[in-house]
Amino acid sequence: MRNVLAVCTKELYTYFVSPIAYFVCFVFTAISGFLFSLLIITASNRGSTGGFVMETLFGNMAIILIFFTPVLTMRLFAEERKSGTIELLLTSPITDGQVVLGKFFASCTLVLIMLSLTLLFPLLTQRFGYLDKGLLLSGYLGIILIGSSLLALGMLMSSMCKNQLVAALTSFGILITLWMIGSLSTRGGPITQFLSYLSLREHYHDFARGVILLKDVVYYLSFTGVCLFATFKSIESSKWR
Repeated sequence: MRNVLAVCTKELYTYFVSPIAYFVCFVFTAISGFLFSLLIITASNRGSTGGFVMETLFGNMAIILIFFTPVLTMRLFAEERKSGTIELLLTSPITDGQVVLGKFFASCTLVLIMLSLTLLFPLLTQRFGYLDKGLLLSGYLGIILIGSSLLALGMLMSSMCKNQLVAALTSFGILITLWMIGSLSTRGGPITQFLSYLSLREHYHDFARGVILLKDVVYYLSFTGVCLFATFKSIESSKWR
């Protein structure tokens, strides 16, 4: 665990000594704040409740993360491959699994910092009436789960690419596909049901509405676990190339 924390600390330091962390946090908060202000105005005009505001905001925040998580993960392995430091990292007295987990926890920590900047929104929303605490709990849990899935996939792409831009664009393309693939499942049948199950969006709807289902939690945890395992295998195989 000490080695994992060491890698995590090193990656967090790298994030915050560069403009990446500050840029991502600022832009994510600015876009979320802009959408929140629009939803507040809409709620005021329509007489909607705070639940409407947060439910809609949670849905939009998940889409925003699709654009930002590739930026956070593109350099994790691709930069080290390009600079040649990946060999030093892999020959150091830590395991490949510890390297993968340390980098993953570092990116997750940055996402949690980004989400913590949005905690002011529920406080402001309460001015419009009672806000269900269950909705907030499920909404933020869903954001964290889907965020971890996005980061894990981004890490996998970074471990397979030498160019950061290629890693980011590949991650973004796959994430958009997995987000939109549920729209293809409108005619029924086993194939469309399978596509619907693969969709990131289909498993997120209930979280945004304040409902936590075990199948959705298992999906995101399984997705994250598979991507992390594939990243581990990708790093392990690089030793033999």
